[in-house]
Amino acid sequence: MKNTNYSINSTIIALSIVSIFALLLVWFVPQVAGQVSPPPENPQSGAVGMQGSITAPAPTQAATITVPSNGQVFSSVPITVSGVCPPGDDLIVKIFKNNIFSGSAACQDGSYSIEIDLFIGQNDLVAIIFDALDQAGPPSSTITVFFEDAGVASVGRPTLSSNFAKRGANPGQTLTWPIDLSGGQGPYAVSVDWGDGTTPDLFSLEFPGTFNIEHVYERPGVYNIVIKVTDANGSPAFLQLVGVANGPLAQEDMGTPTELDTAAATARVLWQPAALLIPFIISTFWLGKKYQLKSIRDKIERGERPF
Repeated sequence: MKNTNYSINSTIIALSIVSIFALLLVWFVPQVAGQVSPPPENPQSGAVGMQGSITAPAPTQAATITVPSNGQVFSSVPITVSGVCPPGDDLIVKIFKNNIFSGSAACQDGSYSIEIDLFIGQNDLVAIIFDALDQAGPPSSTITVFFEDAGVASVGRPTLSSNFAKRGANPGQTLTWPIDLSGGQGPYAVSVDWGDGTTPDLFSLEFPGTFNIEHVYERPGVYNIVIKVTDANGSPAFLQLVGVANGPLAQEDMGTPTELDTAAATARVLWQPAALLIPFIISTFWLGKKYQLKSIRDKIERGERPF
């Protein structure tokens, strides 16, 4: 009988130690988990990055110029150049006059329309389609037009140009665009219509050169940006470009991937050990209760007081 009681007592003591250890572990793990540092932010010093490119065939169908007509003569600017462009996503049309970039527009529903200015005299106009990778399609047929301006000053007319026909930013972020101004006579009055219904930006420049225009789009979309400059002699210059506001990427009501991963990992640290230790705790109390009942029954059989 003593051996049996000794065996049971040993089992109870062992299981009690396990229970105490389990309770301490369940209490201790959250304390440690609360001090776990989140994963380091990337990029990290010494990290190795990978770069790749996605290739696609260049457009094979040319855009056309339907307006203006060949040989047409103009006495004022801007003029509208419009035509047909091939179907496709993210295609833009660039207009070149005398091989110089003069404006761009998105190809929408198979057509485009661009406002441009002209050089004095002959202007050879060519439309070229470009895809999202800035790959050029075949050029259109050349349309030759003429511009006569009797009021031009000796310093010539102002001219606007840009290295970018298309530029974009996320909604809520600042889109910055460098513009080159040459010719004409300062000071210059500058107007920038961003194509989203907001009031055009108005400012002045004392001298020609490179200047930046900036804007924040509130909603995603493709917008026609029209820049107009008028010099001190009243001679204008125009440049139309394509501004893109990308789809909204930031979600204010959601954490970053790093925060979400850290929260999920913390939840696993907190609950998995506790779930594994629950059966040990239940079995310990069950065996303890069983031993207590057996001890009382043995005392009653021996005629002893159970308590």
